[in-house]
Amino acid sequence: MSKATYPLKLPLSIKKTAQRLAQEDGVSLNQWIAVALAEKIGVVETAAEFFRRRAGQAKGDRLIKFLRNAPRVAPEAEDEI
Repeated sequence: MSKATYPLKLPLSIKKTAQRLAQEDGVSLNQWIAVALAEKIGVVETAAEFFRRRAGQAKGDRLIKFLRNAPRVAPEAEDEI
């Protein structure tokens, strides 16, 4: 596995919390951050793939047609901005 370095600047509070969690896990701060980043990448890529599959062959013009046929009703009280 090839490795690269990246100078990471963190707010002090985040660094202290990450250090504490790394210590609780019994790993170095560097290893803890690498695993946290890998987890985040997995979540983002999984979500992107899910939405790509969910969209399938959907086209924007079909959405506009669908919305034009939607009933025109006022939003419910909890939906208003």
